[in-house]
Amino acid sequence: MANPYLTQPLTPARPRMFNSTFAKVIWVLVPIVTAGLAAAVPFVVAAVKGVVKPWLAITWAAVEIVLYSTAFAISPKPDDTSPVPGFLLVLLIIGAATHTALLDNDKITIGK
Repeated sequence: MANPYLTQPLTPARPRMFNSTFAKVIWVLVPIVTAGLAAAVPFVVAAVKGVVKPWLAITWAAVEIVLYSTAFAISPKPDDTSPVPGFLLVLLIIGAATHTALLDNDKITIGK
């Protein structure tokens, strides 16, 4: 009979965020489809699953609030022509989608 202490891995496996490639694509599309309004949602879900530390989800939520607040403060009227708010929101969307895609990457250890 095999000893369970010898056959178990030395360290427990880290939980995974995505069960399939399709799930990864859907989660990466969340910040894109919602125009950044749900940029922090994948990170909150990852923190609840134990994939990342809670401070990472809190940081993304804070970044989302700061960038949206700044964008609306710069250009509060719909007829303003400043490109800065749109640029800030594009940065938020691209950053959130990119970092969501990297949640299960084993080479990245920040926040895990």
